Amino acid sequence: MTKYPKVSGYDLVQQIGGGGFSTVFRAVNLEQNRVAACKLVLITDKTTEKDRKTIDKETRIHSVLKHRYVLELICAVTVELKYREVYVPGIYMLLELAAGGISPDVGVGDEVAHLYFNQLLAGMEYIHGKGICHRDLKPENLLLDIAGNLKISDFGLSAVFRLTNGKTRSLSERCGSLPYVAPELNSDEPYNAEPIDMWGIGVILFTLLAGNTPWDEPTRHSPEFRRYKAGDIFDEDPWNRLSENALSLICGLLTIDTRKRLTLPEAFQHPWCTRASQLARQSPAVLADKLTESLRATGDMDYVTPADRESPMDVDQEESDTEMQPAMGHNSQFTQSLMLFSQTQSGARYTPHLTRFYAALGPALLILIVKETLSGLGIVYKESPRQERHNGSKGIWKMRVGGKDARKIAFKGWIEMEEFSYGDGEIEGTFCVMSRDEGNPLSWRQFFKALVKAEAVFPHVLRKK
Repeated sequence: MTKYPKVSGYDLVQQIGGGGFSTVFRAVNLEQNRVAACKLVLITDKTTEKDRKTIDKETRIHSVLKHRYVLELICAVTVELKYREVYVPGIYMLLELAAGGISPDVGVGDEVAHLYFNQLLAGMEYIHGKGICHRDLKPENLLLDIAGNLKISDFGLSAVFRLTNGKTRSLSERCGSLPYVAPELNSDEPYNAEPIDMWGIGVILFTLLAGNTPWDEPTRHSPEFRRYKAGDIFDEDPWNRLSENALSLICGLLTIDTRKRLTLPEAFQHPWCTRASQLARQSPAVLADKLTESLRATGDMDYVTPADRESPMDVDQEESDTEMQPAMGHNSQFTQSLMLFSQTQSGARYTPHLTRFYAALGPALLILIVKETLSGLGIVYKESPRQERHNGSKGIWKMRVGGKDARKIAFKGWIEMEEFSYGDGEIEGTFCVMSRDEGNPLSWRQFFKALVKAEAVFPHVLRKK
């Protein structure tokens, strides 16, 4: 049986995410009534010394960063292979637990983008001041705490560019996510660190306002990037929807010549940034409402907590020790407004994925329909053995899925289904969560919408009227 160690007094209780090389768990400290996140990077027989040094570098860099807009690394512990009979070997990084993330769909609106962009600049000013370059800035690495403040996360690709003697060095490693990397990384020449992050910041701002990245990669292979370089793209949607000041700032950040690209101080002083924020003094509930405005407009939030039938009932309050109630210092006005807790057969559960829905069919029937629909959408899937529960339920149906978006960029993730009763507990239904761990979050949301609205699935989806 898989067993994880206690990490500085915290038990790993629920998997809430993961990427290509790691898994993220919700962790709780019952004695201190505290909650955190734990990122686990597995150590196997194939783990090389280079892999170990890379992870060690990440933890050393992250540990020195203490700022309001940087996700805090609390501690890191290692379980070596020789202890595999006792615990899962790996490097366990205990982190501040964020409430959720910024995942724009059709854009988050000018005021929300303005608030979080200025917080991003403040966080990056601190990071660069420490002589550190992030090198992987993208919306999925920008999280939100329980008060709705931005938290810069994931320093796996970061590098030190300013030495203790004050001297700066050029970098040479090619890394980052293609839609967000700067064009100078296309050459074999060393590059300056700070302009790399400024380019990524520019792509993020465009994505927040427009709801998608401006291109799939900043090379001649991208038609959008070629038109941007030629100046022919600005009459096209969504570029022509941007305000004059926003467009000016974006183009300043996405300047191909690094010598002319906006610096952090210059971005701070840009008119789009210097105006007073309309949201800075608003309540967390108002901020959450603004964050989900576009999702409500498209009807996506109607699937998260359906109310067109009887309120889901039959919630088992005698939870196992792996399912925690939404207390533990993580249930706030902001998380409630964002609907980050879901009612399941095992009680209220922290679910930081708004790509979820309830269905009027039980899991055994729904999964057959979903499989057929996935095949029709060109999505590859592989079903995992059912995970049993200790509370008398039938467990969790789980599938690994993968596909490509319109730009041929791959995405991967999981679809999990568990039984759920509603209508005074007399009708069996399903609670389904779709969690992405690789690829563009915007593409994943489009996949979610395609599945939910598919002809065979949609009639069974519970939603608000």
